[in-house]
Amino acid sequence: MKTQQVFRAYPHNIDEANEAVKTHFCARCGTRCEHDQGEGGIRSICTACNFVHYKNPQPAIAVLIERDNHFVLGKRISKSLGHGQWCMPCGYVEYHEDYLSAAVREVKEETTVDVRIKSIISVVTNYLKPNIHSLVTVLSAEIVSGEIQAADGMEEVAWFPYTGEFPEMAFEADTHIISRYFETDLVGAPVDLNYAK
Repeated sequence: MKTQQVFRAYPHNIDEANEAVKTHFCARCGTRCEHDQGEGGIRSICTACNFVHYKNPQPAIAVLIERDNHFVLGKRISKSLGHGQWCMPCGYVEYHEDYLSAAVREVKEETTVDVRIKSIISVVTNYLKPNIHSLVTVLSAEIVSGEIQAADGMEEVAWFPYTGEFPEMAFEADTHIISRYFETDLVGAPVDLNYAK
C-alpha cells in the first residue's frame, strides 16, 4: 500500500490561505498590523513593535487503539469539523504537555480508557480548512484499563473490525492510516516509555 502523509480536505487557494493567516491586531501590544508578502507567504507585522505574527500548523495527535484486528472510532460532536462523522481519538497538543502525554489524555477524555502508547505509526499534514492546518503525530496504543464509552467530544465510541470498509469518516487521513496499519503489519517507531502511559 502506498504511503500518504499529506491530506487536503479543500481545494488549495493561495489567496484564501493568505487571508486566513492575517492577524489584524498585534497580540503583544494591540496595534494594527500591516501585511507583507514574504518568503513562505503573508506575514502580519506590527506597526508599533515590529513583532512578526507567524501562523503555523497546529500540533495534534491521533491514536489508533487496536485489539484482535479491531480498532476504536468515535462519532464526533464538533462545532467546527466532522460533526456526526467518525475518527480515531484525537486532539491538539497543549502548550504545557508533550505529544505522548497529550495522546494519553485525549484518549481518556474521549473514550474513558487508559492506554499505553506502543509506537509512532505516521506523521501527517492535514489541510482541513483555510484557517485550520494541522501536523498530526499518529500513534498506536493498547488499552491497559477500562471499557470504552463515549465522553468529551464524542456522542458514540465503538470497536470496528478491519474489513476495509468504514463508516462516514471525518478525516481522510484516518482511513488511510488504519488501512495501511492493518494491510502492511505496520509496527512503527518506538516511543519514550517514560511518557507513554
